[in-house]
Amino acid sequence: MLVVDHKKLDIQRTFLKVVPVRDVALYGFILTALLGLGGAYAAGSCRDGKHTIYVLALVALVLACIFLPRLLIGKEDNTPAGRDDDGKKHEDDVNKIRDCIQLLATLAATIAYQAGLDPPGGVWSKDGPDHSVGDPILLTTHPGRFKVFFYFNSAAFVASLVIMVMLQKESLIRLHVLEKAMVLDLFALIGAYAAGSCRDTNTSIYTVAMAGAVLIYVVIHIVFFQVDQNGSGQHKELDEYREVLLLLATLAATLTYQAGLTPPGGFWEEDNDKLRHRAGFPVLGDKYPRRYEAFFYCNAASFMASVALILLLLNANLYRPGIRCYALYVCMVAGMFGLMAAYAAGSSLHLRTSVIALVLVVAVCAALVCLAIRHYRQRRPQSQESADDNKKKDDDTMMQEYLMLVGILGASVTYFTGLKPPGGMWTMDEGGGNGGHAAGNPVLYDMSRRRYNAFFYSNSTAFMASIVVMGLLLSRMIWKRRRDHHLPLWPMHTAMFLGMAALLVAYAAGSARDACTSWRVIVLLVPIVAFVMCLFAFYKKKQEAATVPQPQ
Repeated sequence: MLVVDHKKLDIQRTFLKVVPVRDVALYGFILTALLGLGGAYAAGSCRDGKHTIYVLALVALVLACIFLPRLLIGKEDNTPAGRDDDGKKHEDDVNKIRDCIQLLATLAATIAYQAGLDPPGGVWSKDGPDHSVGDPILLTTHPGRFKVFFYFNSAAFVASLVIMVMLQKESLIRLHVLEKAMVLDLFALIGAYAAGSCRDTNTSIYTVAMAGAVLIYVVIHIVFFQVDQNGSGQHKELDEYREVLLLLATLAATLTYQAGLTPPGGFWEEDNDKLRHRAGFPVLGDKYPRRYEAFFYCNAASFMASVALILLLLNANLYRPGIRCYALYVCMVAGMFGLMAAYAAGSSLHLRTSVIALVLVVAVCAALVCLAIRHYRQRRPQSQESADDNKKKDDDTMMQEYLMLVGILGASVTYFTGLKPPGGMWTMDEGGGNGGHAAGNPVLYDMSRRRYNAFFYSNSTAFMASIVVMGLLLSRMIWKRRRDHHLPLWPMHTAMFLGMAALLVAYAAGSARDACTSWRVIVLLVPIVAFVMCLFAFYKKKQEAATVPQPQ
């Protein structure tokens, strides 16, 4: 609330005659919240005092890693003097770097916090000879692997909090110290994912090798297909594309990190020699091994491609030639295809349903591409640009950003709910035939199949529509760079509208267990839309009245 209304704070007043009131109101409370978050993580992510002290000690270690390079380099450089344009450009560069690091630190803190409190393998539901109820299962079955995951994940979380606090120090940004700390943060996430997402060393090595393969591919692509283009205008355009790619890579990394550590179907809660399953292992891996492998490798490929892309986007010497030769676009599209394949493999346990989900993607892509080709063939020859054309370009840019944000919202919401549907999963096999159920299957599927199908297909439609629209927006960026014309936005706008309508149906079907409540949820849309339309009509009428000249 204070951030929204910060301009009304009195900047002249000081607290204790030293610190401005605005700084106390904004940064003081934010610092308190971050410290509380760190304390909650230290208390909830481990079960003994030794590991809690280790997490708290990481703060001093990260601070040392941040300030030590500055001490070795020497005194901070002053802001370059000279023309006002140079000073403004320097300030803009610092703000861009700050925004980028802030986004990535928020990503790392969010996923590391959740993974630390909900560790891979689950927790024991009963006391045992070598464990207590609530202890992480992986700590008992694979103590070395759990410690590697815990230390890497905790380092990423604490480093993210420290980076967010240190972002207000401009000298650290100018010396690129925080960028280097962010790189180490991302490598810690890679280590935590490789240790927590699987149970054997070979699979962990393969997982890390995916990130290395992406980096090697990008370097080779840049070397052989680099396009030599210079100019500040070109750099400005590339920086805009970089922001979009960074946003999409952040989305994919956020979705796939938690999904890889806690896969669909959950984990076995106890050992069973008769059924040949072990506590802490994925249920889906024992019940449907091929489907689990497809989900695991597609999800891991999407995560590693996203993190590798983020690492490349931190360096202008790498991301600018990578965008020019389309290497980074290829990585992002491959990551999004991996995300769709992981969703199709993990959201349903039936091959027919997965095929339907993939066919849905192909159908939506084909329809939108056909509309774009039709628009391309019917386009009129372009004349010299006018003020109206420039205004239309600005409107298209704003609409593109809007569609991208809505697509990110839709994909982030529907990916998790598709892999972990409402009602949860059965934790053990019980009975047989029509009256029984299998571990890892959705509870709602056995209790109310029609409701589950309505939820699943609506949720899948919203997810696939969001991913397809984001992919087409990426292709629109490439098309715009290569040609004078570009793909129209209205087909994507229509697809996104249908995706949001499907999201509403999925919420209505999954949030209730009777038809009456579901219909009430849908009907709630009517008064909300009516209220928004009334506000729109009121302000439009008020604006028209203000533009009418008053009689003298």
